[in-house]
Amino acid sequence: MELINIILLILLVISAYAAMRFENILHSILALGAFSIALAVIFALHRAPDVAVAEAAVGAGLSTGLFIIAISNSIGASPNE
Repeated sequence: MELINIILLILLVISAYAAMRFENILHSILALGAFSIALAVIFALHRAPDVAVAEAAVGAGLSTGLFIIAISNSIGASPNE
């Protein structure tokens, strides 16, 4: 259990750092989605299934989808900016 927590916490730090450092906005959005999924797994492991489901649905699913839609619908902006 402790090893899984350590691995997931390292994944959180790496995905947060990657989201900040990627030059491509789409890659940053996907890194934030990975962050949300890892956080949802941590919540589930700590016996908070309601919070885990909410984080997975809103954090990883809805937010990531809305960011991607907003980027693709932006007029005059490319995802590489």
